[in-house]
Amino acid sequence: MLVDFFYTLRKAQIPVSINELLTLLEALENHLTFANWDDFYLLARTCMIKDEKYFDRFDLAFSHYFKGLAELPDPFNNLIPEQWLETDFIRNLSDADKAEIEKLGGLDKLMETLAQRFEEQKERHAGGNKWIGTGGTSPFGHSGYNPEGVRIGGESKHKQAVKVWEKRQFRDLDDSVELGTRNLKVALRKLRKFARTGAADQLDLDDTIRSTANNAGYLDLKMVPERHNAAKVLIFFDVGGSMDPYIRQCEQLFSAARSEFKHLEYFYFHNCVYERVWKDNKRRWNEHIDTFDLLHTYGRDYRVIFVGDAAMAPYEVTERFGSIEHRNPEPGEVWLKRILDSWNKAIWLNPSHQRYWEYTASTQMIKTIVDNKMYPLTLEGLEDGIRYLSK
Repeated sequence: MLVDFFYTLRKAQIPVSINELLTLLEALENHLTFANWDDFYLLARTCMIKDEKYFDRFDLAFSHYFKGLAELPDPFNNLIPEQWLETDFIRNLSDADKAEIEKLGGLDKLMETLAQRFEEQKERHAGGNKWIGTGGTSPFGHSGYNPEGVRIGGESKHKQAVKVWEKRQFRDLDDSVELGTRNLKVALRKLRKFARTGAADQLDLDDTIRSTANNAGYLDLKMVPERHNAAKVLIFFDVGGSMDPYIRQCEQLFSAARSEFKHLEYFYFHNCVYERVWKDNKRRWNEHIDTFDLLHTYGRDYRVIFVGDAAMAPYEVTERFGSIEHRNPEPGEVWLKRILDSWNKAIWLNPSHQRYWEYTASTQMIKTIVDNKMYPLTLEGLEDGIRYLSK
């Protein structure tokens, strides 16, 4: 069975070898785990995977191969009975019906009402307009419709929730993605500042010829340090939620940037930058980086690139505690302005189609904050953005 599992990992383009398989077999023979599915999953991942960036591929391959035998544990504990969130029907609403549904009146009112529902609700509801449930017009629950609510369970359908009641797991971008074309690399190369640093280990042919001629024909080798692009770049990637459809584009950009810039630092955020960012999505709740530390770590000669669709509830940009996932002490716009004040060259690359930007209030707000330096994540848009950063 494990031999077939080994080949499944290979098909998933995970670089595993016979040595890793033998290590796993030896661990099982020594009874490091027995009759415990969770322990076997962790043991197999430890033995077979040598680089964290392949964890996501391993999870998918593991789930595919052992499908039906067991399920991995839920990454968060639900605070609401699961049966309340089971969808038995979805209510169909006309445009006229949707127009009649009103917002509760702001983020504070929304959260205050949710707290009341927690106190008052004693049973499951579906298709209603008040209680935590499914398929209706209540601001709380999922699989229904409300212009401003808190999604609890389920999947996003209308992209209008201002809060999400769950501990979501995102995955890191894979910098080993092979580009279909070289266009992204070509565009990024326009942001170049060449320099020679380090040990002199490359032959300078022109200077060697000139020096040898001046030395009456006696060979006089001249060496120089390697020439590389000294441009310094900070990239902030929005991950999860509405960015899921753009993972492929972001991975291509990430891969191209990693190969083009020697001085590159990357960070993740969700929807808007707040008081902390992170570098590992699987450990983002426990291991993060204070944004204030970033502001005092990297020099003003760095260029900043934000990558995100800028689509979120306006509260996330303008309000304290407006973040969809946590109680942020300060609004997102405060942190964006601090970053722009620290590094005077910054752009925002937006993977969503430009014709949709005007219909999203938060996109217009962020576009204004970055002084209209928002560009579509297309070849032309990237070239325009890089041209600005190169000035």
